[in-house]
Order: sequence, then structure tokens, then C-alpha cells
Amino acid sequence: MEHDRTSLQERALTRVVQLNAKVQGIVTGVVLGTGIFIATNWLVLKGGEPVGPHLSLLGQFFWGYNVSFAGSFVGLGYGFVCGFVIGYFMAWTYNRVLSLRTTTAAGR
Repeated sequence: MEHDRTSLQERALTRVVQLNAKVQGIVTGVVLGTGIFIATNWLVLKGGEPVGPHLSLLGQFFWGYNVSFAGSFVGLGYGFVCGFVIGYFMAWTYNRVLSLRTTTAAGR
């Protein structure tokens, strides 16, 4: 009876620790997209010549992006997509490693 209770507790703890990959992807995407949006608009409002030479290098990776108000929306979209992929992959990898660890731990 005690063995069943311990096994049930271990399974419940494992379920609590797992991450939801979709939620992780959405949160990471929103944070990265918003960060690019705010950084771009900050540099546009700050002004100067040239405007954001380092941030403008994102245009090499994000087609259509430049340091302007319109470009901040392009960066928001690209940032969300890239952040979603990164967050989803990180949560998926974490859950796979967790399931492998619990499978090998249960086999002992």
C-alpha cells in the first residue's frame, strides 16, 4: 500500500512540473516581440543620425524590418514568431528530458 502511495505522489509531482509548450511559446513570443517593438520606437523617438545602427542589423534577418515606426510592427510580428518557436522548442525539450528521466527513474 505504501509503495502505491509513493508512486502516485511521484506521478503527481511529475505532472505539476511539466510545461505547457503552447503557453511557453506564446509568452516568449509576446515578450520578444514587445521588446523589439519598444526598442525600435525608443530609438525612433530618441532620434539622432543614424537612428539605431545596431538594431537596424535585424533587417538582415527580418525581411522588411527597419528602425522606423512601421518597422516596429514588422519587428513585433517577427519577434513574436521567433519567440514562439524558441519558447515552444524549449518547453518541448524540457518535457522530453523530464519524461526520459522519470522513465529511467521508474525502471530502477
